[in-house]
Amino acid sequence: FDLYFRKNPFGGEFTVFAGLEECIKLIANFKLTEEEISFICETLPGSCEEGFVKYLRNIDCSDVEVYAISEGTVVFPKVPLLRVEGPVAVVQLLETPVLNLVNFASLVATNAARHRLVAGKSKMLLEFGLRRAQGPDGAISASKYCYVGGFDATRWFSNNVAAGRLFGIPLRGTHSHAFVSSFMSPDEILERSLHRSDGSSTCEDFVSLVQSWLSKIQWAKALGNTVGETNQSELAAFTSYALAFPNNFLALVDTYDVMRSGVPNFCAVALALNDLGYKSVGIRLDSGDLAYLSGEARKIFQIIEKEFGLPGFGKTSITASNDLNEETLDALNKQGHEVDCYGIGTYLVTCYAQAALGCVFKLVEINNQPRIKLSEDV
Repeated sequence: FDLYFRKNPFGGEFTVFAGLEECIKLIANFKLTEEEISFICETLPGSCEEGFVKYLRNIDCSDVEVYAISEGTVVFPKVPLLRVEGPVAVVQLLETPVLNLVNFASLVATNAARHRLVAGKSKMLLEFGLRRAQGPDGAISASKYCYVGGFDATRWFSNNVAAGRLFGIPLRGTHSHAFVSSFMSPDEILERSLHRSDGSSTCEDFVSLVQSWLSKIQWAKALGNTVGETNQSELAAFTSYALAFPNNFLALVDTYDVMRSGVPNFCAVALALNDLGYKSVGIRLDSGDLAYLSGEARKIFQIIEKEFGLPGFGKTSITASNDLNEETLDALNKQGHEVDCYGIGTYLVTCYAQAALGCVFKLVEINNQPRIKLSEDV
């Protein structure tokens, strides 16, 4: 039997083959349990012979051989991805599970590769799709095959940590909007101390250090009237998160107002962390005009770098999310933007642009005789 597909997905010119590892695991461990055999007997006609039941008990794939293209390879229509040889009845039983394992995996890997091509090699791509995926199995598989297709990591905060554990996929992410809006004021932060990154000393009141930096930013002449009063509950959330994760501070800045509150609050916390030897990761934008907001945020980072003599702060990472797809990435590239990293979910893991790859599994030879199906298709 040959497994192949007839047309490249998404109107494209290539496909990334994936799912081979799962097919090999299936074939290596193929065996029917007594419970499964009993169910089969219950569903078959009463005339089913006892010899067939005995056959099912002994069936395995010890006589099956698989020839395959390497997983992750770029492939093209009508070229066999898998050739499965063995007893016809056994290999026929493998048709449905093998197609299931290859179809979705190859479609997602191809979708991920297409997003990588549009984003470019220099951008970081994060898979954000678990919440919108077709069930937990679809989510785990999508994380794995997005990584095969060229993504850098899966999202770690309340998302696909399981994929990281199972497959060794890097985990990246940030806090949620709910984390930000659950705070009321900095007074709620009880544990305020933070050790310097080298452990040489301790800042006993990190909250006050953040507040002092916010004041400096608000009074900075170079920023003019850009920064005014910021949301103090948001500042409390950022400060609390930084206290917990000083080496991984990436703030979601659009809960209230990106430019008037989110970005200045992030900068205040980032500069306080810098005083203690830590380097902030960056910000995430999850709504609004991403091209414009990323550009304005970059300007503030660059002004702060110059104003306070902080080399490298102007290059602080900016992550963008919010239902991104190939078209929105292309539109951002055409507009001009300052985004360094994309978090892509729904359109990626659901393969919104095309529901299935359409692989087929066809008998092509039996007892050294060609048995290729002929049809009315040209």
